[in-house]
Amino acid sequence: MRFLKDLNPDQIDAVRSVNGPVIIIAGAGSGKTRVLTYRIAYLLESGVPPSEILALTFTNKAAGEMKKRVANLVGKEASGLWMGTFHSIFARILRKECNHLNYKQNFTIYDEDDSINTIKRVLEKLNLSIQQYNPHAIKACISRSKNRCYTPEKYTETVRSLFEEKVAVVYAEYQKTLEHNNAMDFDDLLMKPIELFHRKKNILEKYQYKFKFILVDEFQDTNRAQYNIIRLLSQVHNNITVVGDDSQSIYSFRGAEIQNILDFQKDYLNCQVFRLEQNYRSTKAIISVADNLIKHNKQRLEKNLWTANPVGEPVTVVKCSDDTDEGSFIIRTIQREIARKHLDLKDFAVLYRTNAQSRTLEEAFVKNAIPYEIVGGIRFYERKEIKDILAYLRVIVNSDDTESLLRIINYPSRGVGDVTITHLINYAKQKSIPIFLALNFVDEMSGIAERTKLNLKQFKGLIDKYQRLKTDLGPNELVRSLIDELGILRSFKEEGTPEAIGRWENIQEFISAVSEFCQNNPYAKLEEFLEEISLVSDIDKWNEQRNAVTLMTIHSAKGLEFPVVFITGLEEGLLPFYSNIMDNNDIEEERRVFYVGMTRAKQKLYLTHVCMRYRYGDITYPSESRFLYEIGEDNVERLESLNGHHHKGRKIINGGNKALTRDKNYDRTDEEILPNYESESQEYFEIKQGAIVHHDVFGRGKVIEVNGKGEYQKAVVKFDSCGTKNLILKYARLRAG
Repeated sequence: MRFLKDLNPDQIDAVRSVNGPVIIIAGAGSGKTRVLTYRIAYLLESGVPPSEILALTFTNKAAGEMKKRVANLVGKEASGLWMGTFHSIFARILRKECNHLNYKQNFTIYDEDDSINTIKRVLEKLNLSIQQYNPHAIKACISRSKNRCYTPEKYTETVRSLFEEKVAVVYAEYQKTLEHNNAMDFDDLLMKPIELFHRKKNILEKYQYKFKFILVDEFQDTNRAQYNIIRLLSQVHNNITVVGDDSQSIYSFRGAEIQNILDFQKDYLNCQVFRLEQNYRSTKAIISVADNLIKHNKQRLEKNLWTANPVGEPVTVVKCSDDTDEGSFIIRTIQREIARKHLDLKDFAVLYRTNAQSRTLEEAFVKNAIPYEIVGGIRFYERKEIKDILAYLRVIVNSDDTESLLRIINYPSRGVGDVTITHLINYAKQKSIPIFLALNFVDEMSGIAERTKLNLKQFKGLIDKYQRLKTDLGPNELVRSLIDELGILRSFKEEGTPEAIGRWENIQEFISAVSEFCQNNPYAKLEEFLEEISLVSDIDKWNEQRNAVTLMTIHSAKGLEFPVVFITGLEEGLLPFYSNIMDNNDIEEERRVFYVGMTRAKQKLYLTHVCMRYRYGDITYPSESRFLYEIGEDNVERLESLNGHHHKGRKIINGGNKALTRDKNYDRTDEEILPNYESESQEYFEIKQGAIVHHDVFGRGKVIEVNGKGEYQKAVVKFDSCGTKNLILKYARLRAG
């Protein structure tokens, strides 16, 4: 156990206490991945067979990194571990056991687009208008229900509106359609194991006795389905270890429930609690400012983050004139930091709350010819040309997959239109057979042209051919042969437009991805390749070695670290991000989002906000985020970037067209009057529609609309000076006009 010398005393205690339930409350940058890794190595060195250890993570990247670290500590024995994401591990179990759920082992895993398209077909089947019942909204409801372990029947019991009644009907039909297509969506990979374990007690017992030690990373991000799976599997041995930080719980929009970590000690009696409070990542200044922020949350486990690192530079808060100025400031600062500290571009990250904020930032990087890489946006495997090829591969593996079949039946063009597809669907329904099998009987179908029938037979023959070849060819050879026979690359090259060349390059990259997969998995089947890429996340494809500035949302940055971090858009409405209905729990989560962003920084942290920003096509004049008041003044410096203008009494720090100025007092007496967010009970007079009001910045206005309740009541006000504004009354400081 010589490797234990690499750990501090608290980490050693957490690693060696292996029996019974354990919660490790790990603050940001405190080495939680190291502790989890060393704990697995400790179990292996203590004689626990690797096949009896189940380690669950939230990204493939985290799982890969952990496997590598464990292998460095204990050698080849690490290869037998059950380690991976929740979805990949339980997809693996479902492949073995799905026959008990009326599924075949070659089931397809649907991504978001596949699910949305399936819901559209269900709506059409149920004669429900897509305009009236948004498929994306329905999918979100179904996803939330599955994360809570609600079956269609249970969801039906909870409906409280006409829309939810329709969702219940669609949910039930959607599940039937998935089963008919021998497909599962992403949420089913967690829902179906629970169904399996409840339906087949002997299978549950098999895995309960198999996994004697269960370890869960990022436990604060688990949803109810994940929690229930862990609870079921750990009932026999009770050796369950969870690692997490409640202050970094930021995925409630995906169904994560912070109560899972807050209530762990109640749910698992006599559990041992370890706190990792020493931060190895950030400077004292960054830790102090982040700690000031997060202490405003009431729902949190007690811990005191500290670091032995130097104090470092203060956290810099920068007020910019607009979002273009914000981008320019970031560019200037990166150039200055590189010259001053000899940093690389890859040492910088620019974080934002929403993907929409990246546009003006990208423009600034392009204009200044600075390489950058965006994490997020359109994922590689969601590009049309890639999805078309994947649809062929899915049908070759699973011919019951109607969604994929209908995507490619006329790609490349075979003269198969909507009328022909309707004839196929009706015939398949009449004979109670899959559409793929209905292709054998096109000669019996009236209303289809002879030429089209011939093309459909050729299409069926193509799929049949590759289904036979699948057993003889590896995924690499099969994919290359299929793409060549379809003539896709040739057609893109002949088209010759920039868009076509881009698609040609993407397909070449896809071929490279298959080759790399086969090189790393020499005996893998096509089904395994399709499963792996269906579970790829944005961050899994990020290349941290490329020398470019990284642009990403704060959510994507979780678990990463950079020497220099910019967090942009510190404004009310962006961070915290407003939805129609906000409560204290939502604000606490937004505060945790900001905390996660801040604690990504190792040496220097910049926080920017603007006086004017374009949002949804309109000019807005946002207020400074309340969070910038909550971080306090210790270890904080406040600057302004004012497009070449500066106010009297302010010292110019950096010259040029866009002057950077320091406001010594930062009292904003000659600036926009900002709200006092520290006042918990700011009073405002009752405002009704039609009232004439006065705002300290915008002047006289008329109230057009009032909505919401309590501290998040909002008003739409039309001002004489600048038009319509959306205001939160608690912070607007409106007076009777």
